[in-house]
Amino acid sequence: MSAAPAYGEDKGGSAGPGEPEYGHDPASGGIFSSDYKRHDDLKEMLDTNKDSLKLEAMKRIVAMIARGKNASDLFPAVVKNVACKNIEVKKLVYVYLVRYAEEQQDLALLSISTFQRGLKDPNQLIRASALRVLSSIRVPIIVPIMMLAIKEAASDMSPYVRKTAAHAIPKLYSLDSDQKDQLIEVIEKLLADKTTLVAGSVVMAFEEVCPERIDLIHKNYRKLCNLLIDVEEWGQVVIISMLTRYARTQFLSPTQNESLLEENPEKAFYGSEEDEAKGPGSEEAATTALPARKPYVMDPDHRLLLRNTKPLLQSRSAAVVMAVAQLYFHLAPKAEVGVIAKALVRLLRSHSEVQYVVLQNVATMSIKRRGMFEPYLKSFYIRSTDPTQIKILKLEVLTNLASETNIPTVLREFQTYIRSMDKDFVAATIQAIGRCATNIGRVRDTCLNGLVQLLSNRDELVVAESVVVIKKLLQMQPAQHGEIIKHLAKLTDSIQVPMARASILWLIGEYCEHVPKIAPDVLRKMAKSFTAEEDIVKLQVINLAAKLYLTNSKQTKLLTQYVLSLAKYDQNYDIRDRARFTRQLIVPSEQGGALSRHAKKLFLAPKPAPVLESSFKDRDHFQLGSLSHLLNAKATGYQELPDWPEEAPDPSVRNVEVPEWTKCSNREKRKEKEKPFYSDSEGESGPTESADSDPESESASDSKSSSESGSGESSSESDSEDQEEEKGRSSESEQSEEEGGKRKMKKRKKVTEAQGDASSSDEGSDSSSSSSESERTSETEEEQVEPASWRKKTPPSGKSAPVAKEISLLDLEDFTPPSVQPVSPPTIVSTSLATDLEGLTLTDSPLVPSLLSPGSGAGRQELLHRVAGEGLAVDYTFSRQPFSGDPHMVSVHIHFSNSSDTPIKGLHVGTPKLPAGISIQEFPEIESLAPGESTTAVMGINFCDSTQAANFQLCTQTRQFYVSIQPPVGELMAPVFMSENEFKKEQGKLTGMSEITEKLTLPDGCRSDHIVVQKVTTVANLGRVPCGASDEYRFAGRTLTSGSLVLLTLDARPTGAAQLTVNSEKMVIGTMLVKDVVQALTQ
Repeated sequence: MSAAPAYGEDKGGSAGPGEPEYGHDPASGGIFSSDYKRHDDLKEMLDTNKDSLKLEAMKRIVAMIARGKNASDLFPAVVKNVACKNIEVKKLVYVYLVRYAEEQQDLALLSISTFQRGLKDPNQLIRASALRVLSSIRVPIIVPIMMLAIKEAASDMSPYVRKTAAHAIPKLYSLDSDQKDQLIEVIEKLLADKTTLVAGSVVMAFEEVCPERIDLIHKNYRKLCNLLIDVEEWGQVVIISMLTRYARTQFLSPTQNESLLEENPEKAFYGSEEDEAKGPGSEEAATTALPARKPYVMDPDHRLLLRNTKPLLQSRSAAVVMAVAQLYFHLAPKAEVGVIAKALVRLLRSHSEVQYVVLQNVATMSIKRRGMFEPYLKSFYIRSTDPTQIKILKLEVLTNLASETNIPTVLREFQTYIRSMDKDFVAATIQAIGRCATNIGRVRDTCLNGLVQLLSNRDELVVAESVVVIKKLLQMQPAQHGEIIKHLAKLTDSIQVPMARASILWLIGEYCEHVPKIAPDVLRKMAKSFTAEEDIVKLQVINLAAKLYLTNSKQTKLLTQYVLSLAKYDQNYDIRDRARFTRQLIVPSEQGGALSRHAKKLFLAPKPAPVLESSFKDRDHFQLGSLSHLLNAKATGYQELPDWPEEAPDPSVRNVEVPEWTKCSNREKRKEKEKPFYSDSEGESGPTESADSDPESESASDSKSSSESGSGESSSESDSEDQEEEKGRSSESEQSEEEGGKRKMKKRKKVTEAQGDASSSDEGSDSSSSSSESERTSETEEEQVEPASWRKKTPPSGKSAPVAKEISLLDLEDFTPPSVQPVSPPTIVSTSLATDLEGLTLTDSPLVPSLLSPGSGAGRQELLHRVAGEGLAVDYTFSRQPFSGDPHMVSVHIHFSNSSDTPIKGLHVGTPKLPAGISIQEFPEIESLAPGESTTAVMGINFCDSTQAANFQLCTQTRQFYVSIQPPVGELMAPVFMSENEFKKEQGKLTGMSEITEKLTLPDGCRSDHIVVQKVTTVANLGRVPCGASDEYRFAGRTLTSGSLVLLTLDARPTGAAQLTVNSEKMVIGTMLVKDVVQALTQ
């Protein structure tokens, strides 16, 4: 028998000679092997008492399934092991059962009690797997058991099990839709979940079960917006799609007042929104001031959605980028939609499948928003390696983007494409040239001449397509182009493509008065070959004969009768009918039909020129990125994008009440504890709340929060109620946010008038009043109205110290908290040093020494030597202050000294040559620097979380100097203050590849608490986190651009090597930081 060698030829798992053989690899079994012996070895292994054999068997079975082999006959042997004690075997058994439970329902039902026991297992993976198997058994009889299991799993301690419960909801719903009400209760409960793991899955369940129940989203809207950045990619896609539909029902259209804004160009587009953000109550003031105009004011929650989805345009997942792009296209104001263009163009470097979907959407967008993609015109140029469907879509986009300014470039590209070997692509290019000629009048003649030249092409398909397009163009100006019609008439001998021949005949018939001598001759030739022509050509020959009979019957009467006689007996009934119909119209019979008198009007009526439109013109009524948009037909399960409401629904439905006891306890704690650190961590939320509760609790007063202004601001609406309480601590009575805001502005004004510039040295000094939530928010809107005097450099004097303290309490929000650097007490800092360390927090809090973080890590570094600069010496320092222009930028102090004999005039930054992503905000021009004088300017650089150098030019009136600033990795972050529990929780999320560990030996001089903290904070701009253990140090910060957490732990054991751990999703930053800190600690 040949069965044995066939089975054994390719065996992967067989043992060598002399070893026990557990069986052949079932995945490579021969097709002739006996079924009754199939998988016997695996069944024996599964029946043994040895866990190692069971594990080996299960691994091989799962490998079989992964390769697409059928392993269903092993179900009885596998299901017996569901009660196995070994956790690894159990996991693999559940993987198998999830795959085959639906096929082998009767056998699965026998083990249902085991699955129910699995739901109580201490291991979260087993609990989740048991629920997954249970929901895979598609038998109506166990619906109550599944319902109970889902309800229990929805309250499970493990987020992974709750996620599995969310996955089980649509399965149960499809099995029994009568359970909808109970399932909605579970969905409502899971929507309130604060973990990112559950968010995407529960929104998917919501979309499947009850997408119409939009009221379930109200209370969770802000939380979903804030969690979005941390949810897994497929969850992000589902949430963004759902929030797009939600926003269309809850907010006003941002484009409704565009005509008003165009009429009033002096009114900034976002002026009303900024006014709203500057302080509570200004919205009402604006409304009363301009009752007639009613300018559009974007809802803060609408802005929150746009702001929190914008960073996802940099996602590595094409689906997420596409989801954000469609959200911006459907929801953002016209002025902001442009940000998606760059991200979509980036996706064109991906696989051809991704390119196809992206280009379909770009083609639709480019019809309405052409200007958005015009800067990236060259990205849509066609490569020879592109598949045909990609080429045709790129052509579509290029044609949509063609305008008066770029049409010469586009037409030059099209000329190249016509020489391609891909005939379908060439035909599409010729059609694109025709569309360009239609849309842009001034190039119509050029295009027509180019297409006429193509008529001499050797390729018949090119000629045929050119004829069809020329026919459409000539209809626009037939009188001017008699010569072209004559040229086309001559081609009837050579062109054989039916559509092209039919087009020429139609043109000659329609404009026969322009070619009175040629037209009868063409009809003669066509009559000769009539029987051999295609049907479409025959119909046009009949039309031509009829038109010539009506205009030139003397020459063509006999020819027309001959053609009509041939057509009368044609095989095609369309042609026979047309011939009879035409004969009755043009040849009057004895009875004299009423219509024959109007034959000329019927045949020679002026016809409108065809409109060459894009096939994507009306596709935008489908939601972009959806399957329905791709197919241009409504797919099953597609939900229409709702229209914008005429009046905005009540925004207060999204407010979440904060329990009163939480507010009280926060206030008491602030009064009791002087130490800034603990008031941060505990003032944020109640003692029983986890860090995940932030998005929920902070949304109580968000509808009036002033943190809604710019799209550049990151994170969520800050905990404005807590901040208001802290700002107004000097006041005894509790007032609303609105009153608190007004009071704060008044006090600030008085202090500014009284003290002028002298009070600025203690900017943002009271670090005890910054909450951990505000660490994560970016610069607040109030900073925009902050007087310039706060930022001027003035040495602190003894008299102004008490007033400076008052300012720091009032101006809590004037500076971005992440950049606030606590330093050692003012008793240690001399007056001159305080001048140099401008803007650092000087406070007498007893905890400050343990939070030591020097103002400038690396000290002054040379940017331009005085010899190279011809007397101009330039140094720079990283000040670790917040940069007023953009919170994502690193603040760099540039120190200029003039050591020459002549004044240096017009110091400014020239055109920078920057790598992608890096941007610079220049310092104001220094008009003149006298000999021997020095001055300091502040510039902001967004390094985009990389240590790439920023190259730019320092220019004077006479010279240009090329300089470069490269940041140490520690300057790319700002400190974050958090409690020990919050630190541990965030650290738990950043494990695996996000964790870098290094062993080091600390020298004896680096064992004291003060020295370790000083060295670490000199290297990196991090904040100290309190720690219970005496020999353990913790530091936390966030990267300035992306806001990614950077957590540093140093375990300085008294004996043995110390261990340094950095947790950050930015692996490159983590690796470089470990290297720098180890170097600093071991010196």
